[in-house]
Amino acid sequence: MAHLLSILSSLLVGLVLLVAPWTALWDSNWLLQPHPVVRSILLNAFTRGAVSGLGLVNILIALHDVRARLAETVRRR
Repeated sequence: MAHLLSILSSLLVGLVLLVAPWTALWDSNWLLQPHPVVRSILLNAFTRGAVSGLGLVNILIALHDVRARLAETVRRR
């Protein structure tokens, strides 16, 4: 059960990190209004790509865990 929760959490965090930087929610973050320097950094395409890259890494980790778990169950049989 713990493996399943780990895989699901990695997958969901990865999907959020992959998609979130390119949504309107990322652009209209009201917490960044008083901080123009931080806002300009977060709205930079490089930063958005880096966050999406982290999301992709999380998704790949989840897929690797699924593959390892399936291989483990096959070896047990």
